Amino acid sequence: MSFRGLRKPNATSGMGVADQSKTAYHELQRKKTHRYVVFKIDELKNQVVVEKTGNPAESYDDFLASLPDNDCRYAVYDFDFVTAENCQKSKIFFVAWSPDTSRVRAKMVYATSKERFRRELQGIHYEIQATDPTEVDLDVLRERAD
Repeated sequence: MSFRGLRKPNATSGMGVADQSKTAYHELQRKKTHRYVVFKIDELKNQVVVEKTGNPAESYDDFLASLPDNDCRYAVYDFDFVTAENCQKSKIFFVAWSPDTSRVRAKMVYATSKERFRRELQGIHYEIQATDPTEVDLDVLRERAD
């Protein structure tokens, strides 16, 4: 029996995106009902699901506190700022959070699933890959948004 031509299934190629995840993102993007959304991969369901949403009054520190110290996550953050011309603007950041202390398997699953998930979120302005809190410092967002 020949195995030529048969492919091993890729564990992440079938990673789905829960409807709840798309809905939460659209609520952040269009309705401004969330300041941020944190997503996690539910390996049992084989899909990206919402772990937490932050209401519009929550701070950037609240957002950072919602990212786990030892596990990977995806997140979107709606960053409001005022330009040098005194114009109020808003930019949506996609954060691929992969701390150095997280499990190697988690890092691999999140890294290989990221592009598929990211494509589902239309309207992202900037992407940040972060392995520690300094890489998602508020000043980093300000620099990127300007």
